[in-house]
Formats: sequence, C-alpha cells, structure tokens
Amino acid sequence: MTRASSFAGVILAAGDSSRMGREKALLPWPPLVAGRASNETFLSAAIRSLMRATEFVVVVVGKNEAGLAPIIYAHGASLVANPDASRGQFSSLQVGLREVLNHGRDAAMVTLVDRPPVNPATIRTLHDAFEAADQNIWAVVPEFSGKHGHPYLAGREMIERFLRVPATSIARDIEHQQQKHIQYLQVDDPLVALNINTPEEYAALVARSE
Repeated sequence: MTRASSFAGVILAAGDSSRMGREKALLPWPPLVAGRASNETFLSAAIRSLMRATEFVVVVVGKNEAGLAPIIYAHGASLVANPDASRGQFSSLQVGLREVLNHGRDAAMVTLVDRPPVNPATIRTLHDAFEAADQNIWAVVPEFSGKHGHPYLAGREMIERFLRVPATSIARDIEHQQQKHIQYLQVDDPLVALNINTPEEYAALVARSE
C-alpha cells in the first residue's frame, strides 16, 4: 500500500565550521555562473534543491543566525534556532524535526548544509521510494559506493524515535537500532555521500566542477 506523506525539508546549518575556518553555508556554489563568480551558496542551493520535493523548508541555525537569515528568507525558507548547538548535530536534528511536527507534517527530507545538493533525479528517486514503501519502512536512506548519505527521508515513526532520545545522541546509532524499518537505496549519485569540511576539500570540489 502506498502512502501520501506531507514532506517538509530540513537543512542542518548550525555548526561552527571550525575546520573550514569560514562559514560553510556561505561557500559559493556553484562557484561560477557563465564564467563569473556566483552569488549562490551551499545554503541557497540546498534550499532550492529541497523546495522541489517538499511543502516547506526549515533551516536550523545556531550562532550564525544573523549571517544566514537573509539568505534563508530570500529563498522562501524559514528558520529555527538551536539554543545550544554545542550539544552537537543531533540536537539540531531534533530542533528541526520538532518544527516539522509543529507545522503538521508527518515526514521530513533531511540534509546537511556542508555539501552541494544532490541531482534532482536523486531527490525524485528517494521521494518515490518512500511513497511506494511498505508501512513498515520508516525511513529511506541513500547509499553510494557502500556509504550512506543525505538527503534521507524520515516518516513520523522515525521522527518520533529521534525525538525520544537525548539531544547528545548520534543519529547513526538510532538508525542502526531501527535497521529493520529502514530502506537503504542504491543511487548513482556520489554527492549523497560527500562532506566538505576543510578548505582543501572545498578547493578539490571546485576544481572538479570546472
């Protein structure tokens, strides 16, 4: 039996970008448009990507709220602040998922801001797989070359499991506890498993995109 979920998008962007040395959400992406420096960023690209498959997008921010808010609002998304992002990324996930439930939605497409968005076809594939999955499947997680990644889709059951544990938990550990309820979906998109944490990684990504 298929389901008709009302999806929200959640972008986790509350980190301090300490390894990068500058705000990762504001890194230019794509770096060039028509041969000129782009005004777009990882953050704006992520919002556009999730907007295609969700009813609204919320960005979880931390101390970087003032710097990210103009981009968030300019691209039609909303924001919610993690009051203590030092607790770790999972605490931001919980803040974002509570916002999803508060808006009356029962499923979330979750991604991180420190990467280029995945291909639109990947978004559609994940969405369709979740909609067609058995009710016993609570989440769909993309996999490339043996690595799990983002964005992943979480239904209400998985959201509730994430919200029942301490804010200092690790999402991967909760996921492993619920493996029988998770569909791992092979996709032909290396971007699902990509993380950009250092200037060197960003420089290599830009070089590949030229």
